[in-house]
Amino acid sequence: MTQQIIICENTFEKARKLIKENQNKIIIFNSEDDELNRKILEKLQINILLINLAGKKDFQKQRDSGFNQVLAKIAKEKNVEIGINFDEIIQASQYEKPKIISRIKQNVALCNKNKLKMKFIIQNKENQRDIYDLKSLGAVLGMPTWMTKTL
Repeated sequence: MTQQIIICENTFEKARKLIKENQNKIIIFNSEDDELNRKILEKLQINILLINLAGKKDFQKQRDSGFNQVLAKIAKEKNVEIGINFDEIIQASQYEKPKIISRIKQNVALCNKNKLKMKFIIQNKENQRDIYDLKSLGAVLGMPTWMTKTL
């Protein structure tokens, strides 16, 4: 199996340098800044875009999931998968968890519409789950069967 690396940066220059150094690995990019996510998605070659959903402030009529149809279109062109931070779901408080889950549902709907693949990214070993658990969670979140097959 090819080695994965998670790149967590807040500046474009540092992120570009790290991505260039790790071209032979599966690159998972993660940032708190939505503008930086878009810039990285447009200009650099990554495999998975990991979107953080905790601590965001929702709009009045729509959830702020850090992902929109513009990013979905770019991800489709570049053949980039969208990552779901599983640790974030597990470690969220009882007040934050439903918000995170509804943001994920919104992203799943967008990915389904644009035929994008999604993946659960688990960093902590104690949060590791069986593949069947992840597939059933994906089904509950609204993922179609073609999406849950590649989890």
